[in-house]
Amino acid sequence: MEPRREDWKDLPPKDLLMSSFTIRDLERRVQARAGESAEISYTRKLLDRGVDHCAKKLGEEAVEAAIAAVGDDRQGLVREAADVLYHLLVVLHARGISLDEVEAELGSRTRQSGLEEKAARKRTETSG
Repeated sequence: MEPRREDWKDLPPKDLLMSSFTIRDLERRVQARAGESAEISYTRKLLDRGVDHCAKKLGEEAVEAAIAAVGDDRQGLVREAADVLYHLLVVLHARGISLDEVEAELGSRTRQSGLEEKAARKRTETSG
């Protein structure tokens, strides 16, 4: 079904629909930059400051993304979401966790709905 004209403002620009850059590309870039000097790599500089610092930056970006979402700032949310994804991958790298592991966890969650999983968790918590 073709979107109504008034809905077009909510569609991404056409050039974004064909983007070939993926989160896997970003993971590879984080890994590559982690091996560079802190003098030329922001990623290396973050990692050198430790997991606590990396996690703090992730939290800051997540808050900024939430503020953009609540403020109905579409472009701001796009930018902040990109920052969240980048900083999440830095934290995962710092802890030696791959995107494959995260995807496997997501895949395991598709076996039941979130509501079913939550109900099963409540039953376990009350019976234990």
